[in-house]
This record gives sequence, C-alpha cells and structure tokens, in this order.
Amino acid sequence: MVKPIVAPSILASDFANLECSCHKVINAGADWLHIDVMDGHFVPNITLGQPIVASLRKAVPRVQDTTATKPKAFFDCHMMVESPEKWVADFAKCGADQFTFHYEATKDPLALVKLIKSHNIRAACAIKPGTPVDVLYELGPHLDMALVMTVEPGFGGQKFMIEMMPKVEALRAKFPNMDIQVDGGLGKDTIPHAAKAGANVIVAGTSVFTAADPADVISFMKGQVAENLETRGLLE
Repeated sequence: MVKPIVAPSILASDFANLECSCHKVINAGADWLHIDVMDGHFVPNITLGQPIVASLRKAVPRVQDTTATKPKAFFDCHMMVESPEKWVADFAKCGADQFTFHYEATKDPLALVKLIKSHNIRAACAIKPGTPVDVLYELGPHLDMALVMTVEPGFGGQKFMIEMMPKVEALRAKFPNMDIQVDGGLGKDTIPHAAKAGANVIVAGTSVFTAADPADVISFMKGQVAENLETRGLLE
C-alpha cells in the first residue's frame, strides 16, 4: 500500500528566502522537499551541496521530531552526481531522509543501496529517459523508491515527457507497494498522466513554488494520485 506524496523541488524556490519558501509549501500540504544536488559532471549544471542541506535541516525539522515547533518535512535528496558512493555519509549527516542515486552513475547499484541503508536512511534509484526500466527489476526488491525521470536531468522548467509513462506502469505492475516517483514538468495539466500510470510521489517545482495558490495545486495533485491508487486497491 502506498500514499500520495507531493515533493516540491526547491530548485524552483526563492533562494534568497529559502526557509520561508519551504515553510510556505509545507504549510500548503507538501509532504517532502525534493533537493536537487548537481555536480556539473553527471549533469551540465551545478546546484547546492551539503552546507545548504545542513542549514535547511535546522530550519525544517525531521518529521519524526516531536519537539519541533517549525513546519517539518522529509528531505528527498536527488543526487545527480558522479560517484554517488562518496556522498552518502555526508548527506546522511546533513539531514537527508532519502538518498536517490542515478543508476547510470554507479558500477554497483546494489552495494550502494546497502551503503545508504547502513546510514539509516531510505535508498532510491533514478533512471534517465534513455535508460530502459528493466534495469530496476533486479534492484527493485531492495529499494524504498524508484524514480522515473520525465525530463532530462540537469535543469528545471523542462517539458514533461509523456512517453516515459510506460516505465511507470511497468514498475507499478511489478512492485505494487513501492514508492514510484516522477520528476520533471509536473503540474495540473500533466499530473493526470502520471497518476494514471501509477506514480505516487510527485516532484513539482515551478508549478508549486510559483503558484498563486500552492495549496490548490498540491491538493489537486494528491487527489489525482489518490483516485488512481484507490482504483488499483493500493491506497494506504
């Protein structure tokens, strides 16, 4: 059983007011914060690193923190980096709740999954649009989540690739109770495709952070996902 999760990508936030921007979307109903980490090598862009994650963790406590007075959220760290193995310990220490690596970036994905879990955080694996979905079949039983990229990784604001939906459908059929995430170009107009295919974790950047009413966008996305999961008998 799985539940609808909306994970706004902070890449689309106002970095001059990052804490306030994140609190705003959490208060609007976001469950996770999607944190895009890019090294300029695996993808042709450079974004944020450990100091930002550590600072944001102070401003946004863990969901499990019962003493917290600030809005809380799960940190979903999407590692678009070469040699992701080198960064697991650092990001776990900085406050990551989940470490998502790219299948294309490592020689031994199963060993990396085990390393991530040894740090008591969730392990997820992402695939680029050009990578066949079946590379995840053997790894799937060991994962907490699979991410199907619906744009080429590296930059925000790209157009949603509907042709990636068969990958989502295949994963949902094979792993009915696994979190399946889609990332890239998700908004009110594209969420019906992702929900119908079986995705339950929705990364949305511009469509949430720049919305006049983020709560309306988040609620709409969750509603679309919940309706499909209920139809499949998978709604938690």
